Amino acid sequence: MGLAGLMLLYSALFSAMTMADTPQITLLERDGKINEIPLLDNRFRIDHNVKKITLLFFRAPGTPAVVLVKPDGSKYYATHAIAEEKLEWYDEISYDLVIVTDPMPGPWQVLGQIRQDSRVMVLGDIELQVDPLPPLIFRGEMLKIQGQVTNDGQPVDIGYFRDVVTLYVEFVSTNNDQYANFGAGTQSVAEFKDDGREFDERPLDGIFTGEFRLNFPAGEWQPEFFIETPILKRRVVKDPIIIAEPPFSFDLMLAGPEEFEHQLTIRLASEVVKPETVIFQGKILYPNGEEQMFTLSGEERLYRQLAIKNYDWGRYSVELSAFGENINGREFMARLPDYNFEIERPIEKVPELPESERPTQRTVTVPEPEPGLSTGAIVAIVLVGNLLILLLGWLAVRIFVQKKPIKLKISLPFIGKKKQLDLEELEDDTEKSGKQSSKNDKSADILNLSMSDD
Repeated sequence: MGLAGLMLLYSALFSAMTMADTPQITLLERDGKINEIPLLDNRFRIDHNVKKITLLFFRAPGTPAVVLVKPDGSKYYATHAIAEEKLEWYDEISYDLVIVTDPMPGPWQVLGQIRQDSRVMVLGDIELQVDPLPPLIFRGEMLKIQGQVTNDGQPVDIGYFRDVVTLYVEFVSTNNDQYANFGAGTQSVAEFKDDGREFDERPLDGIFTGEFRLNFPAGEWQPEFFIETPILKRRVVKDPIIIAEPPFSFDLMLAGPEEFEHQLTIRLASEVVKPETVIFQGKILYPNGEEQMFTLSGEERLYRQLAIKNYDWGRYSVELSAFGENINGREFMARLPDYNFEIERPIEKVPELPESERPTQRTVTVPEPEPGLSTGAIVAIVLVGNLLILLLGWLAVRIFVQKKPIKLKISLPFIGKKKQLDLEELEDDTEKSGKQSSKNDKSADILNLSMSDD
């Protein structure tokens, strides 16, 4: 399935033109062919037909923003963009982007530390043309794409354009539950700049060149290309594509006890790749830390065999990269997932002792465990213990702190009754004795009276 990316984008900045060949004040036209003019003595002229103009000035990094002087002598500063509806100003570290709607016709002037090849541009049809993705791709493959910036269909000769524009590439899962990438979200795969670094071939040539690896799950993905500038943000969503699993399978034959090598067989899918063009290169990581580089050259047969030394038990890992052509004749380069396998450590058998050396077996009587206390008994013991603690505490406070004696009053029914009976008997005896004493007294009185008569 083909993929072509076209994106709208805004930019500016071309090579400087000599001052001798251009008048001091240049008419700025907008006819689809002339989109910019050079700055001469920091002056430029805006025609009355211009409805909207984009100004891009590159200056020394860290210097203040430029100042625009209008034909009537009044000035535009970067801070005026807050209140002016017809003015947009983006003050970056090394450039100023200014958009003026319905600009005043006549000669304008710009003040600041401006680089010589700055330009004044009218916003035109800026596009990004991206090479289509190949129709047959698989997971782990390294892809190379190129994107070119055009202005009204013409290539742009860029000056400091790399400071303004970055091309981003993303793959978004379609969330098709029939594929392995269901719910995988968005994968950001690349950021391209025209700076001549990494995979970009030439700096400042107007062509973004980059490579990215499809190191995410196979399945149905939707490629998205977008560009962000301080003014414009454009996103182009292309039709979904299928990223297939690598057209290689693996079979492992472990070595026997007396064999010195394991055999890893790599099988090729002839309906995807041309077997005679496929070359494998990689590295074997052994359990003892040893590394072994290998290369399997191209052959017409549909399999390759890799010998792996038998270092007994442990973890083995094989790193693989494949190079070749697919059935469409396109060269590919892919980093395949690591192939890992592990051999478990053998269990050593302990030799049996002869009967004469075996320890005699003794019968050991294990005493039966005593029945434990029930939950109710444990609770009762705890309650009684707490009550005893409280009683002892009360006694200690009364005796040692309050200095009071302990008086125990115990009332028993039968004791009380006995005491009552004794008291009644005592009262009866007292009454009897009183009567007798009264009689005795009377008799005594009688006797005394009789004696007195004598």
